[in-house]
Amino acid sequence: MRAMVMNRGGDVNRSPLELRDLPLLEPGLGFVRVKVSVCGVCRTDIHVIEEELPPAKRPIVPGHEVVGIVDRVGSGVRAIKEGDRVGIAWLQQTCGRCEFCASGRENLCLGARFTGYHEDGGYADYALAPEAFAYPIPALFTDEEAAPLLCAGIIGYRALRLSGVRPGQRLGLYGFGASAHLTIQVARHWGCAVYVCSLREEHRKLAWDLGAVWVGGAAEAPPDRLHGAIIFAPAGDLVPPALRALDRGGTLALAGIHMTPIPAIDYDRDLFGERVIRSVTANTKQDGLDLLREAAAIPIRPHVQRFRLEEANQALQQLKSGTVQGAAVLTMDPSPSLC
Repeated sequence: MRAMVMNRGGDVNRSPLELRDLPLLEPGLGFVRVKVSVCGVCRTDIHVIEEELPPAKRPIVPGHEVVGIVDRVGSGVRAIKEGDRVGIAWLQQTCGRCEFCASGRENLCLGARFTGYHEDGGYADYALAPEAFAYPIPALFTDEEAAPLLCAGIIGYRALRLSGVRPGQRLGLYGFGASAHLTIQVARHWGCAVYVCSLREEHRKLAWDLGAVWVGGAAEAPPDRLHGAIIFAPAGDLVPPALRALDRGGTLALAGIHMTPIPAIDYDRDLFGERVIRSVTANTKQDGLDLLREAAAIPIRPHVQRFRLEEANQALQQLKSGTVQGAAVLTMDPSPSLC
């Protein structure tokens, strides 16, 4: 099978992924094999490739927003059958025994394993996943629409919940890439007034198009106090201005898996008044099921930019530079040279 493989970490601008032909693996006990149709390109992939996250497996096939058709099931699989369309997300396995798993907080499991980080991911023709973490995809979404929901959508949804914002309240979004452009659609469905701060003009335009009530620069102060806010950009220097934009009792959720250092916070000015900062760590299986159900009910309409599998380096470069509008996805249709 074809796969884009990272042998060693490095700047994505140096095209570190190589197109390789890998053996086709058989699914083991409780696992399914998925013939990949589309894999989303996520900023977490950049953090993995550039080793801003500690290296876990080399070589590795990145990618954790995977959509495709199950073509083989391993022994012990009960609920999924060949021919089912499923998604594979970032969280792939947990221990199932620790206090976090036992309390429905498996996203905090210290034994968790992640797709495209500990286990080969979806930048390939085929991928493996345990039945327990393979998501059924609502029929109304195309493969390309469904892929970004599996991380950008799920993490944005969890961050929205952790921000504490209730229907009808004011929400701030800092950074307006793949995750934020999906989260705003959920927040607008809840009747929230959404205020967006973004560095790039084209992202600000998309925010207006998706119903933001105010759009400003990356650290610009919104005109109204916010009940909650989410920082999607991996930029720690946004934390103080985002805290200052909150009303008393507001919560700032940090949605990234990696962030640059946070500057010193002035307690009296930035935090006092029972303002809260909280991080977002992966997601639970229930987060994924809830997001997919609500996304179908709205329905969310992801904006996608398509790349072929062998163009994964270019997709990552454009994502890093901020020039992707909405979400980038890799399609597995072979290029003419590979047919």
